[in-house]
Amino acid sequence: MSLKNLSAKIKIPKVLKNKLNNKKIGQIYKEFVKNVSINENFIVAVSGGPDSLALAFLSKIYSIQKKLKVKFYIIDHKLRSESTIEAKYVKKILNKFKINTEILYWQGKKPTTNIQSEARTKRFELLLSKCKKLGITHILLGHHQEDLLENFFIRILRGSGLKGLISLSKKTKLQNVTILRPLINQKKDDLVFISKKVFDFYVKDPSNNDEKFQRVRIRKLLNELKKDGLDQNKFIKTIENLKKSNDVVNYCVKKNLEYNTFFSHTKEQLILNDKFFKHPHEIVFRSLSDSLNFVSKKYYPVRGKKIDKIIKDIQKSSFSKRTLGSCLVEKVNQTVIISKER
Repeated sequence: MSLKNLSAKIKIPKVLKNKLNNKKIGQIYKEFVKNVSINENFIVAVSGGPDSLALAFLSKIYSIQKKLKVKFYIIDHKLRSESTIEAKYVKKILNKFKINTEILYWQGKKPTTNIQSEARTKRFELLLSKCKKLGITHILLGHHQEDLLENFFIRILRGSGLKGLISLSKKTKLQNVTILRPLINQKKDDLVFISKKVFDFYVKDPSNNDEKFQRVRIRKLLNELKKDGLDQNKFIKTIENLKKSNDVVNYCVKKNLEYNTFFSHTKEQLILNDKFFKHPHEIVFRSLSDSLNFVSKKYYPVRGKKIDKIIKDIQKSSFSKRTLGSCLVEKVNQTVIISKER
């Protein structure tokens, strides 16, 4: 079915339908549909940047086509004096296009260090809270191809392993919520095109030019490398190959958890048998990290160095118990028991 016929049949509002009929936007939308491929209600995170505005437009069309309910949320971190005015203006613009949006506010004291990481954590907390309240299990984010490259280089500088290097993937799981990035293969220029063509507007965040942030420095480095001939498509291919290797590791982790763990609902304890630790280090590392997250129900995993250390210590006969990631880890003979810290 053509986009034109589709628009007529499902009665897309005229203010949206006229934009969808643009040939380039129509092509991007078709790719978007393939990448989303869900039939459940969902949440869309909107920042006001070109990527998230493009996501809002495409998601709205998708929700109409699939007859789904979608909630659009703007997170006002209140880290800049003008952020609230911007959030309200973005909401006003989107409302004109039948994209009803709610603003969520980050209340309380703001950090003075590690600002972007703390803001990201708070953003997920607010969105996950809405998911729980509404019974929604999917969140759509506007990450694009350039974000994928930036994340890869940032992770290299942090000394990340395989999982960290490819952490910004099309689909990830956070607690019981699926995080979808349906624009991850789209170039930013295409999303800027949609924002300009549809809304004739997008927010230019001044922090995107502030070199005190590592991501901004990485972004500028990548721009210089492009001038020197960096083939972005080949780099993306390398990341895709790494993802395939990661899938193999994930499969082994899944089997390790399936065969070598048991959860006691009466005692609320996860029990790991001795075979749990008789695998290559990366399998044990991820299995233990997932186990701690499962018991603690925390958003983010325990730091890698701490997991490495406790894996080594568990092998020692002197190890008895220790707290880690809001969990109590105990060793009884050859069995390890993980329970939530009281």
